[in-house]
Amino acid sequence: MLFIGTGKGDITAFFKGGGLLGYGLPQHYMEDIATPLYSRAYIFEQLDKSQKVCLVNCELGFITPSLKQGVLDYLKKHHADLQYNTSNLLLSAQHTHCGPSGYSYHVLFNMSTPGFHQGIYDKIVNGIVESIVEAEKNKQKANIQLGKSTFAPDIPVSFNRTIEAYNTNPEVTTKLSYETRHLGVDREMTLLHFIAENGQPLGSINWFAVHTSNLPNNFYKICSDNKGFAATYLEENFKKENPNYIAAFAQGACGDVSARVKYNKKLPAQRGKWEGYFPDDLKSSKFNGNLQFEKAKEIITQKNTPITSETIDSISVYIDFSNIDISTKFTNGTAGCVTSPSCMGVAFLEGSIMDGPGLPLFLGKFARKLAQHARNSELKLATKNGGEYEQFILRKNKAQAVKDIGVDSGERKFLGNLAPEKIPLPGFVDETILNIKKLSKQGAFESPNPWTPQVLTLQILQVGSIGICAFPFEITTVASWRLKKTLEDALKPKGIAFVILAPYSNEYNGYITTTEEYQLQMYEAGHNVFGQWSLNALQQKFAELSEEFVKAKEDRNIENGVHPEVFTESELKKQTYIPSKRAIKLNKTT
Repeated sequence: MLFIGTGKGDITAFFKGGGLLGYGLPQHYMEDIATPLYSRAYIFEQLDKSQKVCLVNCELGFITPSLKQGVLDYLKKHHADLQYNTSNLLLSAQHTHCGPSGYSYHVLFNMSTPGFHQGIYDKIVNGIVESIVEAEKNKQKANIQLGKSTFAPDIPVSFNRTIEAYNTNPEVTTKLSYETRHLGVDREMTLLHFIAENGQPLGSINWFAVHTSNLPNNFYKICSDNKGFAATYLEENFKKENPNYIAAFAQGACGDVSARVKYNKKLPAQRGKWEGYFPDDLKSSKFNGNLQFEKAKEIITQKNTPITSETIDSISVYIDFSNIDISTKFTNGTAGCVTSPSCMGVAFLEGSIMDGPGLPLFLGKFARKLAQHARNSELKLATKNGGEYEQFILRKNKAQAVKDIGVDSGERKFLGNLAPEKIPLPGFVDETILNIKKLSKQGAFESPNPWTPQVLTLQILQVGSIGICAFPFEITTVASWRLKKTLEDALKPKGIAFVILAPYSNEYNGYITTTEEYQLQMYEAGHNVFGQWSLNALQQKFAELSEEFVKAKEDRNIENGVHPEVFTESELKKQTYIPSKRAIKLNKTT
């Protein structure tokens, strides 16, 4: 038995005409609110109150370093007695694509707003804090039950959206087609149910892999999408037993997993050619949410595994993912595998054909030519100059390999050495290009920091015999199999029998694919920013962290001198929100 607390906070950060985050497109903006957005907090504390951890799931696209730091700073200032730190507080996102943009300090994540918006940021931070404080007040003696169940193959809940890449993996012995792509995903839901000492249900959290992107980039309302609907349905289900029941539907290994079911040639190009179970996207979202709700309800009512261990523990470490030399232990003997500064490929900029197209294809073709020219020029210059710079360029190209680099956010370059405002594309052709040029003119890209975070957190929470392993990426199905095996082996000596992967946690910077998937450079691989061996690097760093976690607390050594990027007030001022003509017009009419 433990002290368990649950809480809920409102993080519905809305302003008319502001950008929605999921698809990264300025033309995907807020006109209204379809559903509120919530933060759901769960606290687990030993009965002697010596150790506690807090897990918070947010209905957002992703967590940013600014959010995590903002929450910790607020708690330290106003609730210092709660004693939260980077290790015992985990923030994760369920990855709705219809949540607000503008809450990152790293400039590239604010393109759709455009710019950093203090009001958006404050609303989210305050809501997360509200959920944590409420959970602290609600703590009571309770038990945990762990349950699992798998969706039957005929339930239309999730589908592999990049089946060509999936098939390249040696683990895939039976190659799948788009007709059988529903088999190329993890169809298991893992759920923790919390029951008070008096038998009252307190809440639950589950992890299941499906993109929260039923709603496309022409849906102009704030919405928590399928997982948000599922959470609401389950909370309503328990209303009679406990009106304060808190249900979170957290994200699993959904990097290559879509909720879209049908191919339809008649759909407008803007949406791609895939649709949900119904032509009406909101109806499809609710349908998918209901499937997840029904599965969660089924797990809760079945005989589950009681978690009898009362151990609570946590550990975290900052990792600079831009410069990792990977041991042959994690590369099947291949030597010389490395990571490089963060680079986004043109394949990413073009978007996912199933879940959301990005740049128009003709712009993508032009960008590829520019990217290839930039790489050739860079390699030629590096060879000519020699020395340290040459080695750096060769290392970057070795890591990024076949990727046509559109955005080098680590070195702060667009399409090679071009300054943002000098991109040889007119703003009227694409609104993202327009926003980049706007922000560039006011100095938003002048920060010495990378445009996306490179110093990122790995974290492990132990709740009894459960290990919740948090990382800041979207991970594909097969990549998750490999990572989970690494963690299961590494955490056994800690008494952890159940490993749960928690992606989209604490920060965010792109995807993790397998090396095999990377070679095809489809959407996910284009956004695998640290290069073709990123998964191997992640496995290595988690194994190293697990090795320390197994030790007694006083013997752990996790200080590596790495710390997150720091932004000054003047830097943030330069990337402050710029109202678009659309936003100005929309707000004039209200």
